[in-house]
Amino acid sequence: MVDFGGWDMPVQYTSILEEHHAVRTSVGLFDVSHMGEIEIRGPEALSLVEYVSTNAAAKLREGQIQYSALLYDHGAIVDDILVHKVSPLEFFICVNAANQDKDFEHIRSLNRWKAEVELVSDRYAQLALQGPKAINTLQKLTPADLNSLRYYWFVDGQVAGIPARIARTGYTGEDGFELYVPPDRAESLWNALLDAGSEFGIKPCGLGARNTLRLEAKMALYGHEIHASTYPFEAGLGWIVKMEKGDFVGRAALQKALEQGIKRQLVGFEMRGRGIARDGYEVYVDGRPAGWVTSGGPSPTLGKNIGLCYLPTALSTIGRTIHIMIRNQPVEAVTVPTPFYKRAK
Repeated sequence: MVDFGGWDMPVQYTSILEEHHAVRTSVGLFDVSHMGEIEIRGPEALSLVEYVSTNAAAKLREGQIQYSALLYDHGAIVDDILVHKVSPLEFFICVNAANQDKDFEHIRSLNRWKAEVELVSDRYAQLALQGPKAINTLQKLTPADLNSLRYYWFVDGQVAGIPARIARTGYTGEDGFELYVPPDRAESLWNALLDAGSEFGIKPCGLGARNTLRLEAKMALYGHEIHASTYPFEAGLGWIVKMEKGDFVGRAALQKALEQGIKRQLVGFEMRGRGIARDGYEVYVDGRPAGWVTSGGPSPTLGKNIGLCYLPTALSTIGRTIHIMIRNQPVEAVTVPTPFYKRAK
């Protein structure tokens, strides 16, 4: 157990390898109740959501979810978020644990519309059921037709008789569901999910496997790949920025950055030499400091040591030899396409 965003969180229940492979091959269960939730309600809720987020929330249909970001005026990232459209008058936003108070104040301070912004994290526990057998496990417990629930859509219903928001999302690169439930019902739901998944070898999973899984899928982690000095375009998140939608916080700064040219890019690499690259390690190209590692570690699926790093745009081509400084020694690596792992359709 470790402190994480003010919560006591499990790094592992049995072993990171076992938990990682369970998610890739069958099903794993995460308690991610530390995540934050914000609700925006009112006749002009959409106007506020459109202004504070980068993606085109106006295109969302009821029951649809969008990966998006909150930006500062200077164009860098406050947080990456999931925007759920509950109704034309209500949006539900899932935010990162350590950022929830900051995100709430950021949105509230920008609210000049007929909309109410409320931090509602205390009303929700969140369990994440991930892996190719997640749907088989969950369908035992809910009358909702999960086969008809598309990726990045949600439905409000019941799981094991417990009121739940069932979202087909996740942070592992696998199919799966994130379940938002009343906190006083979370323990009974956890046990029901473990029982339902027992025939598939379900495993409880901790932060360790969550990190190796998301790294293989090249999913950004706040404080590593993205933070208050990172533009979305640098982090490979240009696809969630809809410059054409009209004004939003940070748009002018992003436009200027695009005109001047993006100076650095997030790239993936595999280690060629012996050693594991960790976040913060320096990256050298042609004997000169060029960037730094944002995340790194062993890939249980690929059996290789992998990582992500920032490099100057001109040096960020695939197949480039780089060196990671590990204990003051340069260790060879090569830049590779990402994501490192992509599940079969």
